[in-house]
Amino acid sequence: MTSKAGYEQVLDGSDTRIAQFESRHHSLLDRIQHSLHNNPTFVPVIVLMLSLAAFWMIAGGRFFSAFNLSLILQQVSIIGMLAAAQSLIIITAGIDLSVAAIMILMSVIMGNLAVNFGVPPALAILIGCVGGALAGAMNGLLITKVKLPPFITTLGTWSIFFALNLWLSGAQSIRSQDIDEAAPFLKFFGNAFTIGGARITFGVILMVVIFAVLWYMLNKTAWGRHVYAIGDDAEAAELSGIRTDRTLISVYMLAGLVCAIAGWAAIGRVGSISPQSFYEGNLQSITAVVIGGISLFGGRGSIMGALFGALIVGVFQSGLRMAGVDVLWQVFAIGWLIIIAVAIDQWIRRVSA
Repeated sequence: MTSKAGYEQVLDGSDTRIAQFESRHHSLLDRIQHSLHNNPTFVPVIVLMLSLAAFWMIAGGRFFSAFNLSLILQQVSIIGMLAAAQSLIIITAGIDLSVAAIMILMSVIMGNLAVNFGVPPALAILIGCVGGALAGAMNGLLITKVKLPPFITTLGTWSIFFALNLWLSGAQSIRSQDIDEAAPFLKFFGNAFTIGGARITFGVILMVVIFAVLWYMLNKTAWGRHVYAIGDDAEAAELSGIRTDRTLISVYMLAGLVCAIAGWAAIGRVGSISPQSFYEGNLQSITAVVIGGISLFGGRGSIMGALFGALIVGVFQSGLRMAGVDVLWQVFAIGWLIIIAVAIDQWIRRVSA
């Protein structure tokens, strides 16, 4: 038999080993990795601050003029809204290649109804917003009910929406003068006010409001917790009682609605309605999301990171342009930003427990 003293000796030895295991020293790099894992938005914020400092040294006061900074905000406003919609999808571990096509299609519908058919602008905009939500619902239903992969589904619907766009518009733009005469309200988000030399459009304000509302929904509601849970592990989320299909459909519908609102804002930003505008919107929205620290594997990242990601792209393009860098090398730099952002995301995901 084992004596009482023997039991105490074994227990004492176990306690010592456990205490030694728990007191394992973490290096500074480990602590940084843990911190970024818990706060993924830190990465784009740091990159944005470093970018601003670098271009201040390169371009000087011209870069930090109120006019130039407000111009950057105007330039990223539409892509920022698309990035907000894309973020919702990517957080669920999906991807949407049709966001720009939905946006353009809904702007064409709004413009045709209001300018060519005499529908009151407010009603035309409402119909466009409903259409955007229905387009998103179509994506969601194909993914959840037909069980198609998000990449293939949205690649297919991109072609469908783009073809409808060309058919409805006859591949013709609606001119700015025609909009001014028939439905100037369509250009509402192109209006601006001036503060200290900065020209702030209502489209910029709309972008900020959209991000604020979506941040609240994702972080302060049960729906938002379900969205993150699905992105982290859809099967585990379903086993825990979350109605994953219903939640995913609502995510795609909300993303479609945001795209339609962006379509309205794009009319004010461009001044006309072109069926071939923002053709790079899909890739640019994904770029902003990835640079913003939202994981392509789902379940991690803050939607505010996509806003910072869009701003980083805008800052790089403006700063490099002021420095006289050719457009080709601007695209080259953005490509490296994407690769570095994904590499950092992979490193952060490997954080040790």
